[in-house]
Amino acid sequence: MCGRTVKDSRSLPLRLAVVLISAVSCGDATDLDPCFESFGVTCEVFEKALLAASNPDTNDRFGGRVALDGDTLAVGAIGEAGASTGVDGEQSSNVALESGAVYVYTRSGGAWEQQAYLKASNSEGGDRFGFSIALSGDTLAVGSLREGSAATGVDGDQSSSAALQSGAVYVFARSGTTWTQQAYVKASNTDGMDAFGSSVALDGDTLAIGATGESSAATGVNGDQSSNTARSSGAVYVFVRTSTTWQQQAYIKASNTEGGDQFGGTVALNGDTLAAGAFGEDSDANGVDGNQDSNGAPSSGAVYVLTRSGATWQQQAYIKAANTDLGDRFGVSLALDDGTLAVGASNEDSSASGVNGNQSSNAAMESGAVYVFAWSGTTWRQQAYVKSSNPDAGDFFGASVAVDAGTMAVGALFESGNNVVASGAVFIRRIAD
Repeated sequence: MCGRTVKDSRSLPLRLAVVLISAVSCGDATDLDPCFESFGVTCEVFEKALLAASNPDTNDRFGGRVALDGDTLAVGAIGEAGASTGVDGEQSSNVALESGAVYVYTRSGGAWEQQAYLKASNSEGGDRFGFSIALSGDTLAVGSLREGSAATGVDGDQSSSAALQSGAVYVFARSGTTWTQQAYVKASNTDGMDAFGSSVALDGDTLAIGATGESSAATGVNGDQSSNTARSSGAVYVFVRTSTTWQQQAYIKASNTEGGDQFGGTVALNGDTLAAGAFGEDSDANGVDGNQDSNGAPSSGAVYVLTRSGATWQQQAYIKAANTDLGDRFGVSLALDDGTLAVGASNEDSSASGVNGNQSSNAAMESGAVYVFAWSGTTWRQQAYVKSSNPDAGDFFGASVAVDAGTMAVGALFESGNNVVASGAVFIRRIAD
């Protein structure tokens, strides 16, 4: 790969857009523009499509979440204010502020077209439908972390508003070119402020949902859900689908549950392996399976890996950074792919650059880092400590991360390049041959 950084610094006032790109093999060039330097083609070719909502409006925040699988793209807009419900309803109304929407696009012959405009079946202002999105084949899961129904389980009563900001997840399925809502999913222990749907991950017929505000003091798998003595400790719920019916398979807590840990703030799912981030976790342990009982590094963060055998989930590893420090928020982003786990720590402070540099420096506050772990067949081991090529304080490198087939993409939310302050950047690295 030629170069390291890809960025789009255009100003788009009033709304966000999504830029879709495709990478090709590198080639020879003399005068390299940023896209050619990274991918071997000019930016004119590299930027294959600029998508905007079919009903763009001020503060819709279109593009805040995206999910891509093959030739299908889903884009969330949590600020969208349409009052319609369901699929392809009326888009012009703006009376349900921050009800949220998701737009589905498909690609044919290189061209992208909108296929569906999705709203919750019980859309209401403030629900933020589209806060989290996961796409797998013809199935789409959408989180609405401020939805307020007191229903529990699957397809309960949507009309109640007795559990404010308890949260919900909506599952949509596609047949041909038509999307329909397949399930309305709530926690088994719905409670106000639980934020069920803070994160979602979907792989085939398995759905994982994080609820960062859930407050049970239980630990491990399928513990007592009724306690509310560990505020915002967080939980993850796993659902499985048989035919078209979804049911809860597991209720998962951290092995060292504590208030404020926000377990489930991020989730990643690959087959029978689940990773859950708790970026508010406080242990000062380092590496894999260290001491979980210490609280010497507030909000340093942790990641928990669980595996499934049959229908039973159990914790496989408790993972910390190799240079754990308070406030680093290890686990703020996650990606999991075939034995590779990438963990973002957007607030990590080292001034190192590149791969496996000096981790002990704290000279670049909140520059951020990503830690790559590999499964050896018996345990998880840290494979790489990754920094940007140009770390700077406040870049938040690792705010987002994606891994596929040995290639990793890392977002640096506030990286400033080309004399544009906090324009942001995406760094692409090869992590396996």
